[in-house]
Amino acid sequence: MSQVLIQAGARLLNALGRHSELIMHAYVNGSVVERDHSPKVLEQLVQLGVLWRPDPQSALRLKSAVRTLLEGSLQDERNRTINANIGASLASLKTLAEHYKEALHYNRFNEAHAYMTDLTEHVYQLTESLGNSVRVLFSRINNEFGYVSSVEAKIRENELAQGQVSDLLNQLECFRFDELSSIAGSNRELRHLLVVSLQQSFSRAAQELSVVQARLLDLLGRFREFQGRTRLLKGYLLHMEQQPDFTPGNYPSLSQVPLLFNQASRLLGNASADLNQVGHEADYQTIVAGLTNVHRRKAQTAENHASKEIEVTEQTSVALSKDPLQLAVDDYFCEVIDNGQPMSALEYYAREDLDFDPEVWIYQVIGGYQSLADADKQYFALDANGQPDPIYSGNFYISDVTLGLR
Repeated sequence: MSQVLIQAGARLLNALGRHSELIMHAYVNGSVVERDHSPKVLEQLVQLGVLWRPDPQSALRLKSAVRTLLEGSLQDERNRTINANIGASLASLKTLAEHYKEALHYNRFNEAHAYMTDLTEHVYQLTESLGNSVRVLFSRINNEFGYVSSVEAKIRENELAQGQVSDLLNQLECFRFDELSSIAGSNRELRHLLVVSLQQSFSRAAQELSVVQARLLDLLGRFREFQGRTRLLKGYLLHMEQQPDFTPGNYPSLSQVPLLFNQASRLLGNASADLNQVGHEADYQTIVAGLTNVHRRKAQTAENHASKEIEVTEQTSVALSKDPLQLAVDDYFCEVIDNGQPMSALEYYAREDLDFDPEVWIYQVIGGYQSLADADKQYFALDANGQPDPIYSGNFYISDVTLGLR
């Protein structure tokens, strides 16, 4: 059987070599001029499967397999054929893998070798098909669809290519590497073919298709822009043909200038602080340090109330006096605001020679910070200083706190 295939293939290749000029003319022109060639030669090429006649009235044409071979070998930029039938190829691979494992199980090594050869060929054909599809797309993008002349034709070719990319991405979803890995099992040859080789081709094709998709969208935007400019120019030329005596008016002398011509240069904006400039950080700190009070204007609400009689009686005056410890905490907060620098609570306690218990003083500082309103609390930062418990994890002993401005 192998010898018969070898002889048939040799005859086919010899025929391709002898009649290469005829085949290339048919590839370029689309059909064969039968009057320029011998009927015997044409009949021989038909029998070999190189040429075929679609119907009795049509001319001889190249078989699709021969045309695909020439397009792939010549890297013809007119090639728009992309094989997206990945699902059928994967089904054939799984079937051949099962045949191979069954032949190995029953010690039919000759059959197993034949199945492995077919499986290897199918895997490499699939990877080559993926690479060829991506190459075809890149070749059409790199010359910006130069094989068509008009912008409208380029847009149609771009939309066709985008549809082919979408089809390829949908077909790539047919890969189930967990299933292929389960089929391969512990067989090294099967794992190399079904998992390693296919996964490398899958990753490479997916990355390249994402690049192709982005470049196609960019090209489509450019083609749309060219199309808009072309339509504008054609409209202007048509207007000039219909009104040859048209002359543009002196638009700057008009009181109401059309928006198309009213394009003044941008004025410099008002100077403002740039919070993203690191070099201005020292100036910001100086400004913040000079802020001693935060003034807020309360929203004025006008509410109409019905007039009521007010009974005026003498009220007892109540004088509320703050606790000395609370007053000391307020002075500590004011000191931090005035200096603009972080300050330790115990450091202020020692400097002012306060007579409170140090632990009570730290508790009062923490309580004063926690009692602030949320709007005021955002201007301060309170950091606790201490050490974790050496025995019981999760316990942290505070020995001091540091108050600063955000």
